[in-house]
Amino acid sequence: MLAMHCVSYSSGIGQYILTGGSDRKITLTNPTTATPLQSYTSHGYEVLSLSISPDNSTFASAGGDKLVFHWDVATAKTLRRFEGHFSRINAVTHNDDASVLISGSYDATVRLWDLKSQSRKAVQVLEDAKDSVTSVYVKGCEVLVGSVDGRVRNYDVRMGRCFVDLIGWPVTSVGVTADGNALLVGALDGGIRLMDKVNGGMLQCYRGHVNGDFRIRSCFGEGEKYVITGSEDGWIWVYDLLEGKVVERLKGHEGKVVTCVAYNPGGKKQMVSSGTDGTVVVWGE
Repeated sequence: MLAMHCVSYSSGIGQYILTGGSDRKITLTNPTTATPLQSYTSHGYEVLSLSISPDNSTFASAGGDKLVFHWDVATAKTLRRFEGHFSRINAVTHNDDASVLISGSYDATVRLWDLKSQSRKAVQVLEDAKDSVTSVYVKGCEVLVGSVDGRVRNYDVRMGRCFVDLIGWPVTSVGVTADGNALLVGALDGGIRLMDKVNGGMLQCYRGHVNGDFRIRSCFGEGEKYVITGSEDGWIWVYDLLEGKVVERLKGHEGKVVTCVAYNPGGKKQMVSSGTDGTVVVWGE
């Protein structure tokens, strides 16, 4: 089976999901009915990351072919193609108003692409990482970057400043709480840390799942009541955000690596997971 690497809900009520993987294809699906609605094919290598615009009209994809594609959701046509990275792109995301795409690569750089300009060159390149960039997250004028060099870098692109948090293990996943005060950082020591964004102090740590070799992306669930992550042994772990205790474990993906989890953003108690077994699983009440 060809591995599925990424899954993302559409913005707003989370009516649809986008999935991408080693088959180089991106699929738009209704997760409730499991009905495929559209497919998008232009990537020459595996698809490793997806990001949907806030109005759901466009999305971005990136992967092993070193390219960032900007797509029209309805027509399945490529609107723009950005090139400049020297190796596979592990992560791509939009800024808040979808005017800029931000991509992070195995080449240890982060590139910012202006969607309003006709230029195909990056408007800014961040080159502080000493190893592969695994994850990027944008909130306001801040760009958070997780790297295999064991650090999370927080760039204030408006002020031109960079703050660094040392994790000490290769970082696999970076997220931010809704109020912007805490970071959720997954790493290859098998732990997920909830960290104070201002002073870097650890507020909580979540352990039990297996994560020592693969990039596994975690997320918040049901608002920010839970922290949810996949595991290399096929389980999905649900932790209580405040107490750090295991609330639930879900078995799936035939015991293979659960690569990514995403929780419905619209208040519906539903989540999706992707795995190296080649499947996407929809979980609900």
